[in-house]
Amino acid sequence: MSIWCYFQNLPHLDIMTSMQLQELDSHLRAWLPLAEFEAIDPSLNGLQVGRRNPEVRHVAVAVDACLESFRRAAELHADLLFVHHGIFWGKECPITGSRYERLRSLLDNDLGLYAVHLPLDQHPELGNNAVMMRELGVGALQPFGSFKGSDVGYYGCLPQPLRLEQLVERLFQDRSAVLSVLPFGPEAIERVGIVSGGAPFAVDEAIEHGLDLFVTGDASHVVYHRAQEAGINVVFGGHYLTEVWGVRAVAARLESELGLQTSFIDLPTGL
Repeated sequence: MSIWCYFQNLPHLDIMTSMQLQELDSHLRAWLPLAEFEAIDPSLNGLQVGRRNPEVRHVAVAVDACLESFRRAAELHADLLFVHHGIFWGKECPITGSRYERLRSLLDNDLGLYAVHLPLDQHPELGNNAVMMRELGVGALQPFGSFKGSDVGYYGCLPQPLRLEQLVERLFQDRSAVLSVLPFGPEAIERVGIVSGGAPFAVDEAIEHGLDLFVTGDASHVVYHRAQEAGINVVFGGHYLTEVWGVRAVAARLESELGLQTSFIDLPTGL
């Protein structure tokens, strides 16, 4: 079943449960390997901003921690916002300007902030890449896309060949929604590799694996001739559109396993 359809059709409980923020943090850390990425992920994975009231009943999810996602989460009366891109990235920084305004918005609305970056790209069930591969019907996932010694993406074989247009439509609904498509590979696509977000660097690994198609988020000028000469299709789906999958999958599990109310805040950037 499509993750889009699953998320939209997930039954909402009449009486939603609640739990303490510390307990929810324990569940998320049990699901997602935050500690395994401490050495290579500069983001502050986990709870970035707490809240005065430790009870959590409603979790909003979004790709980015920004004022607009905070505003919408507050309007929905969410207790916690779960995001892929948080507001702290591994170095000390002054709480001034836009960073101050973001933090003030969270504190004024008693809205907690939880961020998971690379562990949510890599996760074999809840991760952006694994969910996209399942959307395409790929069963046996192989680790792929080495970043600082860790594979954060996956590759595998489609159950039946697809044309490039079919595959783009299945993942992104419309070709006009993606940044760019490089149709340099075979018309019948069987072997696919995906690394969400900013991973044009993985095109060389895709070529080494003999893939028919490589999908990532950010576009890169230097990939064009490399892909053309190697005869591989490349889809630059956009950073945002390749990274909505993980937060929605987490929301679905929060509802189905913990009984929490969830909301998906969609703020596409077109990039």
